Amino acid sequence: MTSEPAASEVVVYRTRYCPYCTLATRLLSANGVGFREVDVSGDPARRRWIARESGQRTVPQIFVGQRSIGGYSELRHLLRGGAAALFSASLEEGSEQTVGGAGSPPEDE
Repeated sequence: MTSEPAASEVVVYRTRYCPYCTLATRLLSANGVGFREVDVSGDPARRRWIARESGQRTVPQIFVGQRSIGGYSELRHLLRGGAAALFSASLEEGSEQTVGGAGSPPEDE
C-alpha cells in the first residue's frame, strides 16, 4: 500500500515507454538522489490524481514530499544547483505546487 510521502522523499510518476521518465531517473541517480518510481501506465485514477495535484497531464511528474516540482525539464534545471537545490526548492513558498486537500495518491491494489 502507498502512504503519504515523507517530507524529503522523491517520487517519480512515470509510464513504461517514456523517454523523459528514463532521463529523469538517470539524472536523479547520477546526482545521488534516492527516489521511488510509480508506474501509472493503465492507472487512470492515479493519472487523474497527478493531473489534479500537479496541474499537468504529462509524465514524468516528480514530487519531493508533497510538492510537485514538475517534470524532466524542471528537474534538470533544479539539479544544476546540486541535489540540495532539489530539496530546498521543494520547501520554498510558491515553487510549483503543494499537494492539496485531496490527500495521498490512490492506494496500490
